[in-house]
Amino acid sequence: MQISAASVIATKRDGAALSAAQVQHFVQGLVDGGWADSQVAALAMAIVLRGMDTTETVALTAAMTHSGQVLQWSDAGLNGPILDKHSTGGVGDKVSLMLAPIVAACGGVVPMVSGRGLGHTGGTLDKLEALPGYRCNVDHATLLATLRSAGCAIVGASAQVAPADRRLYAIRDVTATVESVPLITASILSKKLAAGLQGLVLDVKVGSGAFMASLPQAQALAQSLVDVAVGAGLPARALITDMNQVLGSTAGNALEVQEALDFLTVRQQEPRLLALTLDLAAELLHMGGLAPTPALGRQQAQRALESGAAAERFARMVAALGGPRDVLHQPQLPTAPVQRPVPAPRDAVLSHLDVRALGQCVVQLGGGRRRPADTVDPRVGLSAVLPLHTPVQAGQPVAMVHAASEADAEQACRDVLAACGWAEPGSDEAPAATAAHPVLQRLGN
Repeated sequence: MQISAASVIATKRDGAALSAAQVQHFVQGLVDGGWADSQVAALAMAIVLRGMDTTETVALTAAMTHSGQVLQWSDAGLNGPILDKHSTGGVGDKVSLMLAPIVAACGGVVPMVSGRGLGHTGGTLDKLEALPGYRCNVDHATLLATLRSAGCAIVGASAQVAPADRRLYAIRDVTATVESVPLITASILSKKLAAGLQGLVLDVKVGSGAFMASLPQAQALAQSLVDVAVGAGLPARALITDMNQVLGSTAGNALEVQEALDFLTVRQQEPRLLALTLDLAAELLHMGGLAPTPALGRQQAQRALESGAAAERFARMVAALGGPRDVLHQPQLPTAPVQRPVPAPRDAVLSHLDVRALGQCVVQLGGGRRRPADTVDPRVGLSAVLPLHTPVQAGQPVAMVHAASEADAEQACRDVLAACGWAEPGSDEAPAATAAHPVLQRLGN
């Protein structure tokens, strides 16, 4: 029987599983225009409502991977396993900036294809573009040269990588069909598989600053990502990690790059940020055969930091991609003209943070996008954000606002305070300050 868009939509509408041929017909229609936007939207909605099993999702992921260019590294002369990490997005999540050079310093090769900010969450490419001259969009020759010299390259996806996903996501974004575990899984993994990886670690965020607000939601996505990656031939593990507070102490592009530089040069390392970065590195080094156990991989990663080897790799990468030649000492990061502390309203303990609201505060300051065409101001954001359960006195800064104007700073101060919850010192709602480990659960072999 001949396959048509209408028959594929009807199959999923009625709750049946799509065949590999039906999935391929859909993906080919995404690429060559054989499926109209209305038909793509109809199938996306049917998938949201009816779901997809692992076999279907593997088929969709594989077809989207092969809808464009798939990178091959066997003849590239790279010495080391090809490894990468993906985060589902959080506030203050600058882990990629440290993780890639740490893994490179330990013998891995990290062609990290990253994205831009989405909603209230920051984007790795937006952060790096705060460095003057840094190029996220490079040709294959430049990518390869950077990997050979630095062992890592954090860049954007070319138009030739998973073009089916690019069209499908654009339609999902405007048809209320983003929130689907199979579609999210296929979108993430198709781009990672196209990068020719040999190992992938997934950081699935959960909490008030994550897209997955509840632990069951995060577990479902993490399990789907691991099962589908393995089903498509890519070894993968997932860590479910807490996003009920800012990761590190900054949120905002240039501010996060500076925090990453302080981290790499061991000037300042926020405990939760350090713990998560080392745990992700440990998993990658073990998967890549560079460490016999994750525990030993963690030790290797720690040594790469303490010796300065990871910082040197980051500096090589930035220079190779057009950024400052001496980024470790003269990063040339822009600074906001208005910097204002956010004073605590009374003696209390910081008992709760609406992290999504803090992310939206950064967006409102100009540090993120409300529409895809918006220009990002790299200078603005929040720094010195206090961790949860910190006792404060009235007037003590809870955070520092970096803004383009006095009016923006005033509004941001109000927004930050509105995102804070307070408890009386010594009460049951005010536990002692703690650097709780951010990793909640690990999935995968």
